[in-house]
Amino acid sequence: MRFYIVDVFGVGKYTGNQLAVFRNARPLTTKEMQAIARELNFSETTFILSDRPRDGGFDVRIFTPNEELPFAGHPTLGTAYVIMREILRKQVNGVSLNLKVGKIPVTAVYRGKKLDLLWMRQNQPTFGSEVDTGKVASTLGLDEVELDSRFPLEEVSTGISFIITPLRSRESVKRCRVNLERYQELMKGIESKGILVFCPEPNDGRNDLHARMFAPGVGVMEDPATGSANGCLAAYLVKHHFFGKTELKVRVEQGYEIARPSLLYLRASERGGVIEVNVGGKAAMVAKGDFV
Repeated sequence: MRFYIVDVFGVGKYTGNQLAVFRNARPLTTKEMQAIARELNFSETTFILSDRPRDGGFDVRIFTPNEELPFAGHPTLGTAYVIMREILRKQVNGVSLNLKVGKIPVTAVYRGKKLDLLWMRQNQPTFGSEVDTGKVASTLGLDEVELDSRFPLEEVSTGISFIITPLRSRESVKRCRVNLERYQELMKGIESKGILVFCPEPNDGRNDLHARMFAPGVGVMEDPATGSANGCLAAYLVKHHFFGKTELKVRVEQGYEIARPSLLYLRASERGGVIEVNVGGKAAMVAKGDFV
């Protein structure tokens, strides 16, 4: 099978989040897809089932090293990039991916003839339960006072759920160390697949927020760039008026602590009780070849 390695949400060569994308993967069984994802051991690996669209979109499945996901952000953008560049091979306004959560549209922004930026519109967010601050702080190896008490710790989903966790400083974000035993205890009985922590103290002054995401339960100790979690973050920021308004355009940096600096663009707005979330970023081809 033909496959590609793509860096998504990068800020230069060999940055962002790595993704492996396979074409014409319909003959593979679920077990084989899972084994390939475990072999490559990226945060996610995607499988385009056919080069031919169905019902206006391309059928795609997403796997972490441990399990299949109904949705994930950087795999959605990176797979759309491969479809545009390697399958369609022409300038298009966008494509749609048929995922487990439904059809996700991805639009393209060009600079001249070069594909520059990709945007995905995520599903309408849902807000779950608030999570105990003491338990989360203990799981992350922090003191409870390091969490920003002005805002709740809340489960949010746009297809996959995360505990959105505001911290007071970048120093606290950097100090996070997940205690696996406490993490497993925290995740019992809730929907979330990971914890996203953030603060309004970026490394790069051009950005607005600094973030990290931990999901050891699905085989991702720390993710360099998480489009799904940042979509949840965008909805959270709007709901709780983090920047004092119900419409926002922000830049979020992630991955600095694991030497994979990344940049995600968030757009979100609330009108009539409905929150619309869009997450954008760049993608770059790193390698292509045949899997035997």
